[in-house]
Amino acid sequence: MTSASHIQPDENNDPSHYIAGRSATTRLICMPSEANASGDIFGGWIVSQMDLAGAIVAAQRARGRIVTVALDSVQFHHPVLVGDVISCFATVAKVGRTSITIDIEVYAERHPDCVIKVTQGTAVYVAVDENRKPRPVDSGKKE
Repeated sequence: MTSASHIQPDENNDPSHYIAGRSATTRLICMPSEANASGDIFGGWIVSQMDLAGAIVAAQRARGRIVTVALDSVQFHHPVLVGDVISCFATVAKVGRTSITIDIEVYAERHPDCVIKVTQGTAVYVAVDENRKPRPVDSGKKE
């Protein structure tokens, strides 16, 4: 089945290849300890993984310390199951004076023939200095 949410694997069976031109920022296997009372993976755990993936990209762009200031528009499309391997794809959407907005998509690999977009959202990070005060994003950028 091929749709916007279901992607056929390539010959490498590597989920990072399912999204053209991008590599997964993080990949994790979902363990029973992350399940909720219904047996699916707890949504809060997925959001925390999204925050970590977004922070990696934001810190790279800011070339320094960042803090999370918002997680917006998180949408859960499908449940994540114990045993799924999730891949978080984080990309810079916008750079402000002190802030960086990151778009994050999460895909679950159920088996080599089933990769499903399960969650997406946007996170906003602010670049901070050694005193944890906002600083211009580009002040940490090496020329």
